[in-house]
Amino acid sequence: MGKLYTVTFTGVAVTAQQDFFEITAASSRVLFIHAVELSQSTEVGDAAEEGLSIIMKRGTSLTTSGSGGSSATPAPVEVNQGAAGSTAEVNNTTKLAVGTGAITTLIATNWNIRATPMAWIFTPELRPVVSPSERFAVELATTPADSITVSGTLWFEEIG
Repeated sequence: MGKLYTVTFTGVAVTAQQDFFEITAASSRVLFIHAVELSQSTEVGDAAEEGLSIIMKRGTSLTTSGSGGSSATPAPVEVNQGAAGSTAEVNNTTKLAVGTGAITTLIATNWNIRATPMAWIFTPELRPVVSPSERFAVELATTPADSITVSGTLWFEEIG
């Protein structure tokens, strides 16, 4: 088994489509995505209920990284574990783009924001695999009707 890490963001006001997470594998490491969780804390009434499109995608090393968000340092799950070789960004309002590479949609689903948290916990056979230098992103593909305050966590394993 490799080393487990999390990437998180907390209490972000979301008003536009974006990549909640973008992970870029180190050039010598493979990533397995174990789980993704999203929750929101502001839309709690029936009238505020929305269904938002969520896309999980993988891009080759020739894709263009998103921007407009912030860097996030992967946190080791175990004490005294070394730093991740992979890099992470959160809340990129300019999403992962094709560039000269290719993007593959791995999962397309909808998130009812009133039914929070929404968790995708992958069994070993269904875990998305990210090859060295590839990118993995969790995209909000629809624009919320109004501002929602979102928090999220992505768990990944790094091997190599």
